[in-house]
Amino acid sequence: MNNLNGKKALVTGGNSGIGYATAKELKAQGAEVIITGRRKDAVEKAAKELGVIGFVADQSQITAIEGLAKEVEKTFGKIDILFINAGVVEQTSIADATEKIFDTIIGINFKGAYFTLSKFIPLLNDGGSVVFLSSNTASMDFPSSSIYSSGKAALNSVMRIAALELAPRLIRVNSVSPGPTATEIMNKKGLNEEQLAGLNEWMISRIPLKKIGKSEDVAKMVAFFCGDAATFITGAEIVMDGGMSLKG
Repeated sequence: MNNLNGKKALVTGGNSGIGYATAKELKAQGAEVIITGRRKDAVEKAAKELGVIGFVADQSQITAIEGLAKEVEKTFGKIDILFINAGVVEQTSIADATEKIFDTIIGINFKGAYFTLSKFIPLLNDGGSVVFLSSNTASMDFPSSSIYSSGKAALNSVMRIAALELAPRLIRVNSVSPGPTATEIMNKKGLNEEQLAGLNEWMISRIPLKKIGKSEDVAKMVAFFCGDAATFITGAEIVMDGGMSLKG
């Protein structure tokens, strides 16, 4: 299925998890793909596995985003698809929050995502597609998630405004908001197998469909937003959480 034949795509944070799965899906549908990440070894390994181009770029640094834009322009000229995916997950109560934690989460998840869009607008072809990776927590209220959830809620606001600003160029801007998804980021939280099993059980108990999401499912939704079937969709948020956010 080559829905994206001839399209050029950039996936930030494409060396693992949802970004990796999306880069794989976009390529499978015919797109030429560039992935980015902060860790050189991880980016090179993923790029080789996927058969795509890899660039090292730290989304929390605006100078790095500007440098990435120059590299992408040199390689592709213009792009048709921009998947702004890179992000971190960290939790803290409001009482225990530190400036460092706040700056890390907001710096990557919101400021970095915002300026990735800003710096790549000149490189987007008319009729292109931008997709943000948001989260179902943007519209849910959990203890210790105030900074993360606020950043994702802000991202959805930017998405809707960008959809209006870029509409004259027929560039569509949307977001995908997954719930719990099986990715490496969960293992990076420093939990042992027993703790991870307990966390999964806790999450599944709150999901009506009684399962954890897959990166591949999110990847297919991102690819859908980038294809011909979604040419009349902009400013939309799709929540993919097995019903977790429903007020049941």
